[in-house]
Amino acid sequence: MTIKSTIYITQAAIIAAIYTLLVVLFAPISFGPIQTRVAEALTILPYFTPAAIPGVTIGCFLSAIISGADILDIIFGPLATLIGAILSYKLRRNKYLVPIPPILANAIIIPWVLKFAYGEAQPIPFMMLTVGLGEVLTAGLMGIVLLFALDRVKNYIFKTE
Repeated sequence: MTIKSTIYITQAAIIAAIYTLLVVLFAPISFGPIQTRVAEALTILPYFTPAAIPGVTIGCFLSAIISGADILDIIFGPLATLIGAILSYKLRRNKYLVPIPPILANAIIIPWVLKFAYGEAQPIPFMMLTVGLGEVLTAGLMGIVLLFALDRVKNYIFKTE
C-alpha cells in the first residue's frame, strides 16, 4: 500500500467517524420530517479531498445502523449522501456550488424514505421543503462556513503526501 492510499483511507475513516459522532451527539434533531443533521456540514469536504466521498457516505451508513434505522433508510440515506458527495466533488471548481448537491439529493430522496420506511403522515412535498430547509441550514450555511474556515488551513489538513 502506498503512502497516498494510506492517507486516503485514513482521511475517509476520520471523516466517517466525525460524521457518525455528530449524528449521535445531535440525535434529537438529526432524524424525522423536520431535521437539522449537523453532520451534513461535512458534505462540503469533497471540495478538499475525494476521500470525503466514501467518508461521508460510510458515516451516514454507520449512523443509520447505530440509530436502528429502517432498512430503506440504511440503503437510501447513504445513497443520497453518496450522490451529493460525488456531485459536490465534480463542482469543486466553484466553492459556492459545493453545498447544492447534498441539499438537493437529500431534499428529493429522504422524504420518500420517511414516508415508506417510517409511515410519516406529512405530504412528501412538505417534507421536501422541511428536509431541504434543514439541509440549507447545515450543508448550505454551516457547510460554507466550514469550507471557508478549512480553506485557510487545507494544506496542513488535507495533505496527500
